[in-house]
Amino acid sequence: MAPEEEIAIEEARVDEAVERDSIAISVRGLKNSFGDQVVHQGLDLDVRKGEILGVVGGSGTGKSVLMRSIIGLQTPDEGEVHVFGESMIGRLDDEALAIRKRWGVLFQGGALFSTLTVAENVEVPIREYYPNIGAQLRDEIAAYKIRMTGLPAEAGPKYPAELSGGMKKRAGLARALALDPDLLFLDEPTAGLDPIGAASFDEQTRKLQQTLGLTVFLITHDLDTLFSICDRVAVLADGKVIAVGTIDELLATDHPWIQEYFNGPRGRAATAAVARESGKRADPPSDGRQ
Repeated sequence: MAPEEEIAIEEARVDEAVERDSIAISVRGLKNSFGDQVVHQGLDLDVRKGEILGVVGGSGTGKSVLMRSIIGLQTPDEGEVHVFGESMIGRLDDEALAIRKRWGVLFQGGALFSTLTVAENVEVPIREYYPNIGAQLRDEIAAYKIRMTGLPAEAGPKYPAELSGGMKKRAGLARALALDPDLLFLDEPTAGLDPIGAASFDEQTRKLQQTLGLTVFLITHDLDTLFSICDRVAVLADGKVIAVGTIDELLATDHPWIQEYFNGPRGRAATAAVARESGKRADPPSDGRQ
């Protein structure tokens, strides 16, 4: 069988798995360590298809290490990782190609190539996975993705050094969406943004998730993000996921870190902000009478 036919068969099989499975990511018994430092020990987590899952934890709990283990940039000491039913541990890059095409990643700070324009950055995954696509179509796809993330069309020919922090994040998001993924990984997407920019990025994320039917794995420490767009939140501590659920469900637990995190001054402020916003949406239109 020709390589092209094998690839087509594998991609069709993955297509079926994406449509069939209700769990996008399944992690079981994960262990990660660096020398004598054990970061994860017996970590279990399920990410449901179609949800935005926020991942939180204190410094050093391995949030980014968990993401890197899922996408194959970190080889765990032990455990299993499945994405849409496909095992991701111990597979060669060629073997996992069909599933890798189904996700996009926004790393901290955008991680743009400084010597490439925004459009050229967006085209990088297209060149890698679909080398036969012509230059004109690549340019059209890049321009569409750039506009999709809220950037102006004139951002395409600019270099990363010419962009603001928020624009870099959106450019990185455009690159993550280049292949029309089913699964989106976001690592601290609002870090370093002012409150208005962060809220705008959150709103854009939710809009894209709903429009494109994305599953989003979102690492963040931003309480406003957790309260405003996350369907569930997973809490990392003690080397594992100690709790996962809605914020109301987490608030019902008695773990000291969870209580301190969500019931501290910032947590109370985020709760109040969400309540105010919900109240605005619930208010009937005014007819001018008091």
